[in-house]
Amino acid sequence: MAAPIVDIQNLTVTFTGGPKPVAAVNGVDLRVGEGETVALIGESGSGKSVTLRQILRLNPEKRSRVSGSMHVAGHDVLALSSTALAAYRGAVASMIFQEPLLALDPVYTVGDQIVEAIRRHEPVTSIDARKRALDLFERVRIPSAARRLEAYPHELSGGMRQRAMIALALACRPKLLLADEPTTALDATVQIQVLLLLRELQREFGLSILFVTHDIGAAVEVADRMAVMYAGRIVEAADARTIVRRPRHPYTLGLLKSRAHGSLQKGQRLEAIPGAPPDLANLPAGCSFADRCFLAGDQCQTAVPDAVVLADGHTARCWRTGETISGSSQSVSA
Repeated sequence: MAAPIVDIQNLTVTFTGGPKPVAAVNGVDLRVGEGETVALIGESGSGKSVTLRQILRLNPEKRSRVSGSMHVAGHDVLALSSTALAAYRGAVASMIFQEPLLALDPVYTVGDQIVEAIRRHEPVTSIDARKRALDLFERVRIPSAARRLEAYPHELSGGMRQRAMIALALACRPKLLLADEPTTALDATVQIQVLLLLRELQREFGLSILFVTHDIGAAVEVADRMAVMYAGRIVEAADARTIVRRPRHPYTLGLLKSRAHGSLQKGQRLEAIPGAPPDLANLPAGCSFADRCFLAGDQCQTAVPDAVVLADGHTARCWRTGETISGSSQSVSA
């Protein structure tokens, strides 16, 4: 079996800048294979974006403690020097940020920013770099691509900015594309267009993609596998079909039931997950989901469950996985 493009083991990220340490990521194991799309899903504050940003080492290093191991395309990310890290970002792994208007530099045209990225990593002329930028704009289906290269970020619509952000992320032909909720700020029609574009570009460029979202519907559109994250831990992981049809963690089931689906009748209320996620500066002694869980027992309040292997590639971190919740999940539409 080929080595995965991403191999993260027991990753822990704790922020130390506030009154109390905040355990944002707690012992995450995650792998992404070559040419595979893995969706990291969960509510806001579950640690998804922190995990993604750590792959590029964008979390503030002076105000955080990081442990575990992280290898991307053969690079030991946590051990990279500042020079090696600058070469790694963009050429090995690159990111599509959630809000491109904040990620793109407002005082340079989008074309100049792409040209700069290419020339930073490759010994090419400005003319050749601009030709590649134009080709990228055409591949991400930006209309009037040559004219839009000369536009500033604020002169583009939200959908066009996101496409320009994707072009910038692909400029240096990375092996891994990190997508941090790339469709959240877009309307529904543009969201679908961007998701389909990502899937098409993955096939064309042979990319591996780690896609962060709280929208399980968006994850289903693009992902081969899903990892469900809660309070800094991955609580369930499996292929996308298994997650949707046979969820085995109560939190995964809650996410599925709280979305609009085909069997929902007009006027019928969504089944929201009760309560709120825990304070990451004061995590409970037991399972972090116990206070919101319909299956919780005494053991759930006192000890953190280990991940249980349920089938090939399907794991769940729950004390009650022996009590199947498949009967409860029958009402979830795939």
